[in-house]
Amino acid sequence: MKNLKFRHLLAGGVLGLALSFNAIYAQANDQANVSVLKATQKIDRNGVRLPYTVLRSDMLDGLKPNQNMEVRNGGFGSAMTAHPTVANQFYALTDRGPNAKYSTKAYGKGKIFPTPDYTPRIGLFELQQDGSVKLVKTILLRRPDGTRITGLPNSSALGGTGETPYHNDGSPILKNGEKPFNNDASSPDYNPIRKDDYGLDGEGLVAVSDGTFWVSDEYGPHMVHFDSEGKEIERINAFRADKRCKVNLPAEFANRRPNRGMEGLAITPDEKTLVGIMQSTMRNPNKSVQKLDATRIVTIDPQTGAVSQFLYKQEKTANSNSEIVAVSPTKFLVIERDGKFLNKDAKAQKHVYLIDLSTGTDLEKVSGNGLKQDEKLGLLINGMTVEQAVQKGGWEMLEAAGIKPVSKKLVVDMVKEVGYPHDKMEGLWLINETTLGVLNDDDFASWSTKGKLHQKMLNDTMIDGNTLYIVDIKLD
Repeated sequence: MKNLKFRHLLAGGVLGLALSFNAIYAQANDQANVSVLKATQKIDRNGVRLPYTVLRSDMLDGLKPNQNMEVRNGGFGSAMTAHPTVANQFYALTDRGPNAKYSTKAYGKGKIFPTPDYTPRIGLFELQQDGSVKLVKTILLRRPDGTRITGLPNSSALGGTGETPYHNDGSPILKNGEKPFNNDASSPDYNPIRKDDYGLDGEGLVAVSDGTFWVSDEYGPHMVHFDSEGKEIERINAFRADKRCKVNLPAEFANRRPNRGMEGLAITPDEKTLVGIMQSTMRNPNKSVQKLDATRIVTIDPQTGAVSQFLYKQEKTANSNSEIVAVSPTKFLVIERDGKFLNKDAKAQKHVYLIDLSTGTDLEKVSGNGLKQDEKLGLLINGMTVEQAVQKGGWEMLEAAGIKPVSKKLVVDMVKEVGYPHDKMEGLWLINETTLGVLNDDDFASWSTKGKLHQKMLNDTMIDGNTLYIVDIKLD
């Protein structure tokens, strides 16, 4: 599969004691890069599994009543990013923790959280010379006061969409688990459904050279800045009433589709601008438009709040954009995938595209020709949101208004390249201009079918797990 290219890695021979500090550093960096590439050669087309621990093994498998299942941690594939300075290391992110769709007549639609106090986290991983992967450390995400966050849903004022969190036995997760449910705020026994306004369903990750991190999520969506130990520094979201924010996303981003928020996050090479991509078409203005192929990319300067927006056109309606990583100030790699397993559907799509923001129309800067900026819905075209315009007249209606999406070029088809067996492809590690690492989200090795939590399987015998794949790419 691999024909790893070492061009541009070796800067020349040793020049003796006359080498400047910068030259010595460059040589050391080249040697580190060569070492990484030699390690990647040990990884075949089947990839290499990441290590995991077991969170729970005491629950019955929902599809195999006489067999227990394992809930694993695992779960590190929601996002992936290169370590800014260490060539053979990368960071990976978990989402809100193990969960499964569930609902009751009494408390409504929501999710089972078998480990409700789970803390979303960042893992630092290291590629070893033998091709294995080692977990170096784990960084738990925390509130500004240092207490751990959870993955439980936000309140509706800050992006929550009414999801009820449930225990594994089907009972609701309450603010006080020792007392019965009471939703009367005036009652001395008030005991509502437990929510967490610091809770994150993390899906995008940036590691900055100063040691800090940015995480984007599917709830708000929020962009949250954490220090090197995982404590929140600042945040950005679309809610003007959130006093935690100094700058905000455009208000229309609050109309994200539930469980399909800001799935990917990148930062420009100068580390001044964050670039987030939404997983699917937003509910802008409502869910009637959510199953289109029109998705949004937003750029924001955390210092000034300066914002731009661009459109990304998917290959299939309701696909998922699952990751974005910077190649240059305007060019980015984007994962676009469906949710199919290859062993169940030979047409499963797991693609990586190269896009160029400079080729698309900035929705924040267009005017005239029936175009108007709305405070809550963003750009309107003859009174319609961008999504409504695509629904009514297709992309031709946008083109007639002078609006075009960013360009895209297929860089790698993971099904053709490695026979990618997983449903989710959500992490990218840009090792160099010709070598790419790809990571799946294993959902903590758990899955749900008709509200029943069970082991997530790739086939009859293999449990899904975080797996790193190495592939060649060509960016020019």
